[in-house]
Amino acid sequence: MVQMKKERPTKEEAESCHDDRSPHVPNSYRGMCIKSSLLFLALSFYWLPTYLLSLSASDPIFEIYSLFHSSFSHDMSILPLTGNFSLNPFTFTPLPLGSIKPLAWLDDQMQLMSNGLAGHQHDFYPIVSDSKWLGGQSEYSALNEGVPYWLNGLVPLAYALDDDRLKRQTGDVVDYILHHQQSDGWLGPEAPADRDIWGRFPLCLGLMQLVEADASKSSKVLPALYRFVSLMHTMLAKNIGYQQFWGRVRYPDMIITLQWLYEKHPGNSTNRLLETMSLLNQHGLRWADYYNKGNFIFRDLDTVQPPITDQSPIFPHVHAVNAAQGMKAGAAIYRFNNDASLLESTRNGVNWTLTYHGDPAGSITGDERESGQAPNRGSELCTAVETMYSLSYLYQAMGDRDFADRCERAAFNALPVMFTSDLWAHQYLVVPNQPFSYSLDGPNPFWNTGDQSILYGTSPNYPCCTVNMPQGLPKFLSNSFVQVGSNGLGHALLSPARVNTTLLSGTKVFLSCNTSYPFAQVLHYTFSASAPFTLNLRLPSWATMYEIIASSTAHSSPKTYDSSSLFPNPHSGMLSLDLLETGTVEYKLYSNIRTEDRGNDTISIYHGALLYALDVGYSDTIISGTISTSTAEKIPQNASSSAGGLPNQAHNHIITNTKSWNIAIDPSTLVYHNSADENRKLPNPIWAHGAPPNYITVHGCEIEWGIEKGLPAPPPLKGKRNCTGRVREVVLRPYGSLKVHMAVLPTVTFVRKR
Repeated sequence: MVQMKKERPTKEEAESCHDDRSPHVPNSYRGMCIKSSLLFLALSFYWLPTYLLSLSASDPIFEIYSLFHSSFSHDMSILPLTGNFSLNPFTFTPLPLGSIKPLAWLDDQMQLMSNGLAGHQHDFYPIVSDSKWLGGQSEYSALNEGVPYWLNGLVPLAYALDDDRLKRQTGDVVDYILHHQQSDGWLGPEAPADRDIWGRFPLCLGLMQLVEADASKSSKVLPALYRFVSLMHTMLAKNIGYQQFWGRVRYPDMIITLQWLYEKHPGNSTNRLLETMSLLNQHGLRWADYYNKGNFIFRDLDTVQPPITDQSPIFPHVHAVNAAQGMKAGAAIYRFNNDASLLESTRNGVNWTLTYHGDPAGSITGDERESGQAPNRGSELCTAVETMYSLSYLYQAMGDRDFADRCERAAFNALPVMFTSDLWAHQYLVVPNQPFSYSLDGPNPFWNTGDQSILYGTSPNYPCCTVNMPQGLPKFLSNSFVQVGSNGLGHALLSPARVNTTLLSGTKVFLSCNTSYPFAQVLHYTFSASAPFTLNLRLPSWATMYEIIASSTAHSSPKTYDSSSLFPNPHSGMLSLDLLETGTVEYKLYSNIRTEDRGNDTISIYHGALLYALDVGYSDTIISGTISTSTAEKIPQNASSSAGGLPNQAHNHIITNTKSWNIAIDPSTLVYHNSADENRKLPNPIWAHGAPPNYITVHGCEIEWGIEKGLPAPPPLKGKRNCTGRVREVVLRPYGSLKVHMAVLPTVTFVRKR
């Protein structure tokens, strides 16, 4: 068993950021005379962003800075505003959408998505079917982000599966939106006085993917995109376009679309595209300023004084979904402004965010606002899918193996745990220690989410996760293979899939990876190519050993490689194999049980890419009837879905434990078991209770452990963990399969009899 280590600032560094002299509580800076005398001098120094974090958004000094900041770009002096300019290249080049198709259990899951809630929102869910984007009346906020979110996920799902029904849905929606584009280029229902460009960012990502997958859409989509970009450029140049702060922190998503246009479909607008990237950056809040030791909040935000509210200037950076989307900001900006310091700040931002505010499943703890690492606090479904997308983008852009490792952790743990196994219901929040799932009565432990936060349902708590969740697995799939150099193909995110692509060298490659990974650790590849090429296989950092058996052409003898004869790239973790035109590769990984310290003598337990949690049993009671959305609309049960009614499969669920949850374990007794048979298909659905073939046993006992605000309290201190029952063997299963679970377990040491 391996104890995992994390890179952290030293104890002294972390504490120095949060003592009484912290920039978040700068009492010495509160005087108005200091404010007025130092303001303009401070604009030239690094401490101003730190100082501003302490001010209210309504503070006149903050308002003056905002106006000043809007007038001067911090990158315009570096940016060559000419079309004769190449963006900094990706480390690994993304493949076009549609060139990668799912296989095995991943195909099963995506078919369940198509047949489930994701694939039927257009039929009945008012935020999509009756959206203002489509001439209807429904939306959950003035941001009008519902249909853009939905399109951003449904396009990659439709084209990954070659699902004609979903292609028609996305095609019809896009046709309506483009046909109703306003004369000045605006996309969407808002009048000029109400326009906020944020909701267009996920829409443009969806349009970008649509053109990648279906070139026939280019003639309609590209002119519409360019008309909107021209308008957005004009708005940003006038410092308008943001009614709220969301776009000021999520602008990297729009930069990604602009860079795609610049490289793939530049037309005669290259200068305007570059200028618009710069304007988005200029008017955005700077993630690099937050990702430094003087500004980043390393401790639990609940302990920061004065309290951080949604009115605090720092709040946009510590809203969990923003934090997930913002992780890729530095890499996207670096591509056009060439400031290499952004890459190191990005590494810091990802590491610090997921170390100090990450949950054990690979997402960010934040029941809206980040909240440290307490095991009774929640992580939002939107946060999980945005974390996955940012990390997959970062691996392509920067090539750090850690980003891909973290992306797989979120994809195989944080994402599946939040859905019922049929993918018709989801949670708004998941809690690491959650032995039951239902509406909570009375006060809850969350920062500002409601009593339905951990309920599995159609649209629990708030609709954003219902429309945003479809992007999770489809984008994971579409980023799973990459191009490496001019004649290499790389398996970046390990999973069962097939790819059909043409490399930059002109070599055509068809490759299939059949595997039960992450439930087993053997991957089988078959390939055929028009010429020799290089296959690159990512070696996860948790792998203790590996073995590769490669055979190219029918007459060559297989070659065997291991850690003594083939070495991974120290940065990317890629293992490179030079292959001939046809053949097979078997890639076998080995790993041990690992534990991660979660504070207060508690641990989370891993094997391979999977998190394991205590199996507390499972009892599911289905609640039928009408389901309310936060827009106060009622969807009638059993009405025809084609007429806008709720499908029979859509329910709320009350899920409870049938076994004790208040268990402490002795980690020295952990034993891994796997009954997977390579010749047998995995169960479908694989993320159902008891379906995965692997599990861990450990000795444990019940301890006194109470409930606090509706959920298990933080585990008792080590000295108060006396067994109240006999020591017995308990079972841990893959977290994603346990809709009720305990994933952060207190440790004890049992005396063994001789």
